[in-house]
Amino acid sequence: MSRMRPRSLEATKKNRCSSCLRVFVVCFIGAVLITPIYSQSVFPGTEWESIENPESVGFSSVRLAAVRTWLQSLDTTALMVVVGGRSLLTYGDLTHVSYLASGRKSVLALLYGKQVENGTIALDRTLADLKFTDVGGLKPTELDATIQHLLAARSGIYHPASNGGDDLAHAPPRGSVRPGTRFLYNNWDFNAAGAIFEQATGRNIYDALESDLARPTGMQDFDRSRQTKSGNPQVSQHPAYPIWLSTRDMARVGLLALRGGRRGDRQIVPSDWVRRTTTLVSSFNDMDQAFEDSPPTVGRWGYGYLWWVWDALSPSDPLAGGFTAWGVGGQYITVVPKLDMVIAHKTDTANQKAVSARQYDVILRMLIAARNP
Repeated sequence: MSRMRPRSLEATKKNRCSSCLRVFVVCFIGAVLITPIYSQSVFPGTEWESIENPESVGFSSVRLAAVRTWLQSLDTTALMVVVGGRSLLTYGDLTHVSYLASGRKSVLALLYGKQVENGTIALDRTLADLKFTDVGGLKPTELDATIQHLLAARSGIYHPASNGGDDLAHAPPRGSVRPGTRFLYNNWDFNAAGAIFEQATGRNIYDALESDLARPTGMQDFDRSRQTKSGNPQVSQHPAYPIWLSTRDMARVGLLALRGGRRGDRQIVPSDWVRRTTTLVSSFNDMDQAFEDSPPTVGRWGYGYLWWVWDALSPSDPLAGGFTAWGVGGQYITVVPKLDMVIAHKTDTANQKAVSARQYDVILRMLIAARNP
């Protein structure tokens, strides 16, 4: 979700730095990585450890410097690249706290894990079971949707959301699609998933975020007072739940997911749940290509449960097994298991700043290519 429409952001960035993009793609297109990194994996304590010599973990200092040069041409606020649990590359102000946009949804996925494991939330419960409704009511077919359908954006419920920034404009008529049969990126599903989390647990999402994720992972910049819901209650009674984090705390979220929900000797999120949510449910071919500036417009991204998941054509694809949180304007938490890598990228979208999906894809490809053969 976003306060700004994806199409307008893309339009404002359409022609910027196009010559730079072509140069970088040509320089790095030939690099292919199929071997995972085997390094001593750590999780940061109070502060992040840094990798002083990139070559010691198999990366090229020269190619990483080229990534930094590319970032300087963009509206990137900050970037943090983590390999083996340590900081490989940083750029900008990592402490700056701003809006994650739709990256919030992947954070909610992590919060669901413990509740599903202990039985507080049963994914097969329908909206009829939950007596769940919205402004103007829901249609009988829509009430057959389950919590699982909401998490996978396959509910078949095309009720307008309280906030924009989704693909509702390309939805078929309400009641025409059976739950579970079609993917559509609709904020109503995601907001409903948040409302059901609160209904089932009796807890505010932000309180759960603080106690279940921010504190256990050691987030350095989390501010509970910054987290407030938003939306138009006349359109939908279920508000959005914007999340505000710093780039270095986004990296902690990604590293937790990369480690299967574990930090040291503590299992913060059930490992089976992390694996389930980051496994492909909707393939790349299921994606609606009309949704501009979203991950599938520049790569083979499909969808799992509240995470975008890479739909690899071959096991040798360096992104096979990868997944990402995404928010319009340039908010990314990307996990690349084959590289033991997390990429946290942020653009503070104030004053119409944005990094497009295409520009971020160049960053991702350059980082993959920075791995020495």
